[in-house]
Amino acid sequence: MKPINPIQLKQLIEASLFVLAKPLSVKAIKETVLADFSVSRTRIQETLDELQQDYQERGVQLVKIASGYRFQTQEILSPYLQPLWQEKSPKYSRATLETLAVIAYRQPVTRGDIEYIRGVAISSHIIKSLADRQWIKVVGHKEVPGKPALYATTPAFLDYFNLTKLADLPALTDAASLQGLFDKVQVALDESNDDDSSDDHQDDDQQVNDEQNDSENGSDTTTNELDDVDDEAVDVVEKGQNLTH
Repeated sequence: MKPINPIQLKQLIEASLFVLAKPLSVKAIKETVLADFSVSRTRIQETLDELQQDYQERGVQLVKIASGYRFQTQEILSPYLQPLWQEKSPKYSRATLETLAVIAYRQPVTRGDIEYIRGVAISSHIIKSLADRQWIKVVGHKEVPGKPALYATTPAFLDYFNLTKLADLPALTDAASLQGLFDKVQVALDESNDDDSSDDHQDDDQQVNDEQNDSENGSDTTTNELDDVDDEAVDVVEKGQNLTH
């Protein structure tokens, strides 16, 4: 194993995060770009902490999320960076965001559980859209007749909303808690996520929105913890595209 001085270590870690343009954990850094060097995980962590301080007041910041560390722009700069993106961010209906919120807070849950909480039927397009985004996945089956699938969120969900763990979700005791969750949205899209943002997915979600509106217009929703979701939450996911590195 070769030795590496502090300056070289910081440069190599910094360059790795910029080149890869997706989250890297301490373990991944040690096992890839630093595989040939004699460096401990503690030393790597200390270097990442130093880099976070170095970028604290800059337009691009180093942040820790569920999958590791990544560079992203400051949220306050988002409106000014919008003209740089030619493609529009995908829009998600209120029904889609509420379904995601139920899964996030009540996981693991079945489709029937979600429908019971929301008080309306759920279009299969909603579940498919969330699964295609890799925000939810099947983690098992409930031991009841029919053995329905149990859904839970994924690390990609945490990454998108700039969370490190599920415990970082805002408490539902706050009337604006769900809005707070969506206001925190930050995204670092890789190539697969770019594919998910295609026109096909926008068309699918628009279809979901139309179908769900028809369903909700003819149904009485039950009172539940999701009643505090603001109508503006439907559009808030659009902000995430502006924060990508």
